[in-house]
Amino acid sequence: MPQQITDAGRLSEQYPNSVGEIQDRSYRCRQEPGLMTVHGHSTTRRAWGKGPPDSRSDVIDFVRSSYLGLDNHPAIVAGAIEAIEAHRSLHWPRGRTRLNFDLLEELEELLAEIFRARIRVFSSGMLANLSAMLVLASGQLTGGKKPVVVFDQYAHISLAYQKPVVAEGTRMATIAHNDIDALERMCREYPVVAYVCDGVYSVGGCSPIMKLRQLQERYGLFLYIDDAHGISIFGHQGEGFARSQFPQALGDRTIIAASLAKGFGASGGVLMLGAADHEALFRRNSIPYALSMAPNLAAVGAALGSCKIHCSAELGQRQRRLAQRIDLFDRRIATAEQGNSLPTRTITIGSEANAVAIARELLDCGFYTLVKLCPAVGRGSAGIRLRITAQHELRDIEQLCDSTLKQIVKTTGKPYPLR
Repeated sequence: MPQQITDAGRLSEQYPNSVGEIQDRSYRCRQEPGLMTVHGHSTTRRAWGKGPPDSRSDVIDFVRSSYLGLDNHPAIVAGAIEAIEAHRSLHWPRGRTRLNFDLLEELEELLAEIFRARIRVFSSGMLANLSAMLVLASGQLTGGKKPVVVFDQYAHISLAYQKPVVAEGTRMATIAHNDIDALERMCREYPVVAYVCDGVYSVGGCSPIMKLRQLQERYGLFLYIDDAHGISIFGHQGEGFARSQFPQALGDRTIIAASLAKGFGASGGVLMLGAADHEALFRRNSIPYALSMAPNLAAVGAALGSCKIHCSAELGQRQRRLAQRIDLFDRRIATAEQGNSLPTRTITIGSEANAVAIARELLDCGFYTLVKLCPAVGRGSAGIRLRITAQHELRDIEQLCDSTLKQIVKTTGKPYPLR
């Protein structure tokens, strides 16, 4: 894929990851057959239902990103309730440069120990990324020199959506997914380069962290890694896919963003910082951080509840339980992701119409899955994407596999894998 360079002050029309999402017809293709904007009542299993409790038929959910099944955990629910009851309030409507709950300070201190970094907590991962991209483009994170900001083609939409903002402040490039050679050429050509990528990608797969660290050591590359989908499921204390591959100190050329939802099971987002001056910079100069309200008390309390789990033996138990379920799926259905330790799998169907039809049939059978269509995947490469969690029962996965293989034959007339 050719590099797309944009000079500061001149906006380019080449922002497929942002404009493309707005114009994406695939949303309509999925929403019309009832595969999007689904409402239900959450339960302690990976299931949900509609209607009065005594008349609900459960649908097994394979779309949630709560990979360890913590979002229904009693300790997290209790933490949210206890925090509200302790302060008799949900939030203080004031920017955090003026007023904060003491529980937020407690949360940031606990997360600093778990993630081994300086921590700034935000009300969402999107807001954390917005806060960071503005500062990164300014050059204040790179010694006052504006970097060429290089985005991975598959960088999460919460990052890619901000390409026009970044391009207004500095030069910007988009390179093919995990193209280390192209990134190294950029490092040789420009004196200051910042690379924006995911640790674990929502579409599946991961970044080659060790190769990125080698470029960092060789050229001084600045790394901004969004590890929203890798947090909690990797690392002794759930520090995540990316953080667990760095030494004790992150240093001043790495920032890792993470979600306090998804694997962590609570709500909000964080930035892991390695330098004291970077921490002060965000406190003082990052407008989305300084002038936005802090996470509400329910979110803070829930995250404190999750911290207790992350500091206990239960975390490792859930990580191993997740690994067992991924292995079970891989033994039943082969995918391109087979054998890796990530919880996302995509069953390639090919035809968009067939993929939608199979997902609709699976929903009727009691299994809710994702449909991936162009432009998220190449045209003619549509598929069924699912997320495996520690909370799924073994029989849930076995029955999903059986139903999927049956529906593929019914819809396409061919057995899987389709050729």
